[in-house]
Amino acid sequence: MKNPDTQRSRPGAAILRTALRRNVGAMAAGTVLMGLYQAAETAFPIALGLIVEHTMRDRSLGSLGVSIGALAVIITTVSLSWRFGMRVLQKANTTEAHRWRVRVAACGLQPVARDVDLKSGEVLTIATEDADQTADIIEVVPLLISSLVAVVVAAVALGLADLRLGLLVIVGTVAILSVLAVMSRRIGASTQEQQARVARAGAKVADLIIGLRPLHGFGGNHAAFGSYREVSADAKRQAITVARVNGAYAGTALALNAVLAAAVSLTAGWLAFEGRITVGELVMAVGLAQFIMEPLKLFSEMPKYVMIARASAERMALVLGAPPVAAPGTERPGPGGALEVDGVRHGTLRGVTFTVAAGEFVAIASYQPRAAADLASVLAVNVAPGAYGGAVRVGGREIGELSVEAVREHLLVNPYDGEIFAGTLRTNIDPSGSGRPVEAAVEASLLTDVVALHREGLDHPVRDRGANLSGGQRQRLSLARALAADSEMLVLHDPTTAVDAVTEQLIARNVAKLRRGRTTLVITSSPALLDAADRVLVLDGGVVTAEDTHRNLLAGDAAYCRAVAR
Repeated sequence: MKNPDTQRSRPGAAILRTALRRNVGAMAAGTVLMGLYQAAETAFPIALGLIVEHTMRDRSLGSLGVSIGALAVIITTVSLSWRFGMRVLQKANTTEAHRWRVRVAACGLQPVARDVDLKSGEVLTIATEDADQTADIIEVVPLLISSLVAVVVAAVALGLADLRLGLLVIVGTVAILSVLAVMSRRIGASTQEQQARVARAGAKVADLIIGLRPLHGFGGNHAAFGSYREVSADAKRQAITVARVNGAYAGTALALNAVLAAAVSLTAGWLAFEGRITVGELVMAVGLAQFIMEPLKLFSEMPKYVMIARASAERMALVLGAPPVAAPGTERPGPGGALEVDGVRHGTLRGVTFTVAAGEFVAIASYQPRAAADLASVLAVNVAPGAYGGAVRVGGREIGELSVEAVREHLLVNPYDGEIFAGTLRTNIDPSGSGRPVEAAVEASLLTDVVALHREGLDHPVRDRGANLSGGQRQRLSLARALAADSEMLVLHDPTTAVDAVTEQLIARNVAKLRRGRTTLVITSSPALLDAADRVLVLDGGVVTAEDTHRNLLAGDAAYCRAVAR
């Protein structure tokens, strides 16, 4: 499997071809077994016709016994071939769906974002529903071929009785498929639109869940739920449209199949009345006319499933084929470990320049929260290097020249809203289970009281998004994770906004002590963290306007004193 980063744009048809090519063996086995199933099903009415023919002619118990044995063999073949054929196909289907889910998830989790206009909720829908529907092509093709086998066997058997019966089946099948092929295109287009609207509704739910606490805080939850209701209603209307189209398709298919079966039965009855076929052949024809409705129904539904799989594959191609926002470099930082920001212009930043030397602890006091967020976003490489002016250098090399692995190894940016995962305290602090210095990070972030509260200690369960933790506990847990990473350069953005002043003072001292000898940058308005830093940079109006120690700035800069004093 190719790395998604280097994979070229993959349209839906190519995705389906890849799925088919990877499962040729399973599909071949499934096709043989399902073809055997359909052939045995078709043989049943043929056998009945032959039994009637020979019984009426021979009238012997031996012939009856042979006939019963033949029916038993046919029934056994039907049962076993269906059982093992569907087992092979469904296993291949499930495995292929898993592969595509992993591929889509890998694209969504890459350090370098992809240039695709989809929200996380939409990507989730693509990784689940669309991956499953795309993988259905693994079952569709064998079932299509096996249904064709049944129709061909029936046509040949009827043609041997009378050529007109065989031609009636062939012509009728072609006519039915021609009508349904036109209708299936409408289903594909409607289904693709429905999938897009359902994905948008899923993205809206994800956004609401993330912002539920602040929404409740300022009473905006009712308006937010109202906006979701509109999106959901839009998806519902499209789902009803798709259901109508599917209903029309299924009804038309059933009606046409019934007309063909009736035509075969009536034609066979007329031929028997005219003496052109025997009674046994009449029994066979009537039995085949009734039986052929099932493979015809299955055969006529296949174009619909192909169009649905194609629509889902096209949506997956939006993610898999999207190029990365920025092409990462291949270099590694040079010795020294300094972090340099040189004339960066992005958002509210108007040419920010500063250097954090190796092993230095520097704090940035930003008077505008938006500027702090813009700076943190640039340092976290959430903004492609080519999308902002100026340069950011790590160890003397610009970030755009470094590989993703090198950036993540040397520079870690911990956002103020760090995500908390379902699991335990330990798995949140050390997600990879790499044996990081968890205990030291827990002590430095003062997460010790949370650990001590529960007898499981670090193995205390944590719910999704930290729902069973307070805001301060979630923030300290995020800080502990950042400290445990022990990266060469660490950038913290407002790491103590949700804790009290006493706890904040202790955390500031602990962080300075734990990070001694490591390059650390803290973007904060906390007096405790500002005081613990070697020096403070003042970010005002998008540029650095002052630089000194926290205490010197308090004593000589009235604006600084008003901004940070509590």
